[in-house]
Amino acid sequence: MIVSSVVKTTQHKVQNLDALPEFLDEARRQGRRVVQCHGVFDLLHIGHIRHFEEAKSMGDVLVVTITPDRYVNKGPNRPAFTETLRAEALSALDCIDFVAINQWPDSVETIKIVRPDVYVKGSEYKDAENDITGKIVDEEAAVSAVGGRIAFTEDIVFSSTNLINNHMPVFPPEIHDYLRGFSQRHSIGDVLGLLDSARDLKVLVVGETIIDEYHLCDMIGASTKEPIIATRYMSTEKYAGGIVAVANHVANFSQNVTMLTTLGEQNPQEDFVRGQLNPKVEPVFLYKKDSPTIVKRRFLESYLFQKLFEVYEFNDADLDAEQSDELCARLSESLPNFDVVIVVDYGHGMMTKDAIDLVCGEAKFLAVNTQSNAGNRGFNTISKYPRADFVCLAQHEISLEERQRGNNNREKILRVADKLSCPRVMVTLGKDGNIAYHRDEGLGKEFVEVPALANQVVDRVGAGDAVLSLVSLCVAQDSPMEIAAFIGNAVGAHAVATLGHRNSVERASLHKHLESMLK
Repeated sequence: MIVSSVVKTTQHKVQNLDALPEFLDEARRQGRRVVQCHGVFDLLHIGHIRHFEEAKSMGDVLVVTITPDRYVNKGPNRPAFTETLRAEALSALDCIDFVAINQWPDSVETIKIVRPDVYVKGSEYKDAENDITGKIVDEEAAVSAVGGRIAFTEDIVFSSTNLINNHMPVFPPEIHDYLRGFSQRHSIGDVLGLLDSARDLKVLVVGETIIDEYHLCDMIGASTKEPIIATRYMSTEKYAGGIVAVANHVANFSQNVTMLTTLGEQNPQEDFVRGQLNPKVEPVFLYKKDSPTIVKRRFLESYLFQKLFEVYEFNDADLDAEQSDELCARLSESLPNFDVVIVVDYGHGMMTKDAIDLVCGEAKFLAVNTQSNAGNRGFNTISKYPRADFVCLAQHEISLEERQRGNNNREKILRVADKLSCPRVMVTLGKDGNIAYHRDEGLGKEFVEVPALANQVVDRVGAGDAVLSLVSLCVAQDSPMEIAAFIGNAVGAHAVATLGHRNSVERASLHKHLESMLK
């Protein structure tokens, strides 16, 4: 049996991973060398073709494995082509003998299945320090473990992302034009450099822990006896939200993160919370008397994730005097040790007046959001805080603060900035992006507006927390406000594309998303 005689059509070339060893073992018995390439290959171009041809010259049988759609981390709008279409395109090349769709986020497990004599990457991966994912080191170790070696092609390099952005953009023309203009004003190095330098910031995050439960249901219909909708229970997903989600976002970018939070004295669910927390976060738990840990249960229709109703389990009374003193003692001890303090005030009683005065008076850099939700609407506004260095609010939150409807956001921002002596304010506008303000003694007052970058909205819960987390790290480094706001909208696009706090914003994924938009 000769391997090449088996591969007569493109259909024969595309194989399940489990079927590959049979073909490759036969090739090895014939003394043929197996070469493997791996990647996304979203838009097949001449750079890919030369890469594959050079790889094939290093052996006899070329296997190309591709990243599945669910693990392509170039932003919420990618890949442009599905995994099956990408596999079909690759199988049309004569130099490729087999194509398979990977089952994992990286190629390490696939290398163990293929067991290549040579594993080939492009020249851009030669310096492992340039690989933001850090996976090239793991891949090289996996190749070595199966007796192979890694090699790099040296031919011309093109970018699928650049070609897609310029010739088949996923964004509407006005956003595409904005991205082109932004990339002329700010380099990708400036943008990514802010995220990289956040690594050294010491960050304290303060706020309540909230357990988010999603109960997925199948619609049955209207009840015949009462005016209610009947559903069939399907499944439950449970995540640690509130300040835990903020801590997890921040810990993906900063090496030194402490979380000061309250759990309930009754049913604290501490083991669950610790299990959901990034190991780099140092938690400090206080236990609120006569209270459970806050749980917000949302009941959803399972197909479209449309919310039906929600149930809160909480005690929203303020901490009593004794516990407020305990919180203030912890804050007094901690605040001098941190470069950045991020307070998310969910309005459920943790942030007492004494605690607020303390963080406003002693934090070196204070970023604040006061969240408006069903449990506190109208009672939890930003003017509770006499001072902040950065404030991030949703449009309805700043409208509540100013008791004023309408889209006169600039006027509202200026009034809030004056009240809090706050030099930087950002307001998120949902589908309309965000508007950000920066007051500088030398440059005066500056507004920037950044369009929304999300094409897919699954769930908006937690999006504001994610935006505040990352933008605060940028503003604390005195970044240009447009860069901070742009990063905020990219983070928001990640957050709304997933259910609740199922995933935190990962450094490598955000890097690749930003790079893909600005190429």
